[in-house]
Amino acid sequence: MTEARDRAAMTNREGTTPSGQTCRRCLYDDSIPGTTFESDGICSYCVLHDVMDAQYPTGQAGESALQSVVDQMKAAGREKEFDCILGVSGGCDSSYLAHVMVERGLRPLAVHFDNTWASPTATNNIYTVLDSLKLPLETLVVDNREYDDIYRAFIESGVRDIEAATDIGFMSTLYQAAERHGVKYIVEGHSFRTEGVSPLGWLYMDGRYIKEVHRQHGTVPMNTFPNMPFARFVKWAAFSGIRRLRPLYWLDYDKEATKRFLTSEYGWEWYGGHHLENRFTAFYHTYFLPQRFGIDMRVNELSGRVRSGQLTREEAKAEYDLDPVVDPELLAMVKKRLGYTEERWEDLMSAPHRHYTDYPTYKRTFERFRFLFWLLYKFNRVPKTFYVKFCKKSPRH
Repeated sequence: MTEARDRAAMTNREGTTPSGQTCRRCLYDDSIPGTTFESDGICSYCVLHDVMDAQYPTGQAGESALQSVVDQMKAAGREKEFDCILGVSGGCDSSYLAHVMVERGLRPLAVHFDNTWASPTATNNIYTVLDSLKLPLETLVVDNREYDDIYRAFIESGVRDIEAATDIGFMSTLYQAAERHGVKYIVEGHSFRTEGVSPLGWLYMDGRYIKEVHRQHGTVPMNTFPNMPFARFVKWAAFSGIRRLRPLYWLDYDKEATKRFLTSEYGWEWYGGHHLENRFTAFYHTYFLPQRFGIDMRVNELSGRVRSGQLTREEAKAEYDLDPVVDPELLAMVKKRLGYTEERWEDLMSAPHRHYTDYPTYKRTFERFRFLFWLLYKFNRVPKTFYVKFCKKSPRH
């Protein structure tokens, strides 16, 4: 797969041949979309990391900032049943964030978006941690036939963004819960220090994109999937007063230490890798992106941990040089559940690549309303990474 990844890197930038320049600090090179280099050889994603690192400090300054938003959540939740909405997946980040929120005296409502592909380990983690913390859980379960059809539509569309619906559905579910309960804060288990920032050319999502890909390639009506049209997104982000916070940004968050803590404290179980708590997501990261597009998303997490000092560049490169492990039973299950013969599967995996720009999206709308989303980012209504990735003009990759 390493050879496939290297060959695909030559086609990531249509019309551009990468020079082979690699960041002196992390693992990014100029085959990764949006990567430019400073005069000292440091890549633009490292620069973005350092900007965010200064904006969201850890240590005493981070503790003060986090306690300030905790106090704001408690004040806003006074006389309400919940202080905040907490998205949970059974993964390390959201499980630890549940612990942090309760430890600081908050009353979260845990919310889960169930696309019917969660692993048994992740499902058990959700109940194990939430039961221990005595947190209530609301789950939105989509129709499995409908969601499998969405996945088939994206696979047959030729694009790489086959997990876009999961990300949109999860966020829409959190907003719906906040609106339903009158809660003004959504807290998300994400840390740029351990996850990095996914390049736009490797990942795109919006509600119109999902609707159009499904319209062209799907067959089962989307009746239970909580899509997010532009007007609804703007209503929630700009006019509802709902703020989105990522508390892990202010913590000295070490994922390996956190996994050990969760295991000893709650009986939480590791599921084998970053983003592998969902079976389809595991297929997407270990097989689909590497084999179909030559993209190994582990570079994001590994580079984030290098920038944060949790790994040396040499340690990260040694791990990255090992090919992702493909579970043959998982691959067989995906083919069977989606109804693909081996012949049809091979045709799809070797079909011409398509790009999100080949389908109608909200990208140009995000760009036109760039100033609005800059204000929303400043007021914690959308994450900074959304503004940087989706609201600025970017070349096609």
